Amino acid sequence: MPAAAQSAPHDKLAKSIERVYGAGAQVDTVKVDTTTVYRISKAGTLLGFAEVRNVIGKELPITFLVAIDPQAALRDIDILVYREPQGGEVAYEPWRKQFRGKTAADPLQVGKDIRNISGATISSNSVTLGVRQALAQLSAWRAAGKLQ
Repeated sequence: MPAAAQSAPHDKLAKSIERVYGAGAQVDTVKVDTTTVYRISKAGTLLGFAEVRNVIGKELPITFLVAIDPQAALRDIDILVYREPQGGEVAYEPWRKQFRGKTAADPLQVGKDIRNISGATISSNSVTLGVRQALAQLSAWRAAGKLQ
């Protein structure tokens, strides 16, 4: 199955959004071009936006969430479905937390501002590239007024 056709189970997506944005977060969807973006708010206040993406690890898709705040800085990333037999450490908190606060102006490159994981080099690089691309796209859409 192509990476673009993979999706995250609804319950995992809901738990991830709650973990990133807090309990009681309200979610609605915004369609930008052909992409579904989740707009997250609470009590009428915009908390940010999130998008589910896929990248290929060594051989199989990795489904992940990229979540930004209203200023288009990364709030967090979350691995929703990891299908490879090795390299699952990309889902661990110590590795994911290094993305927090990054913006589209940051390099987001393994070996520069993102640490590699020994034994998970392909997954580390794939997820980092996917996050960089998603952040750039979400930031551009936010700047263009397509995400409000």
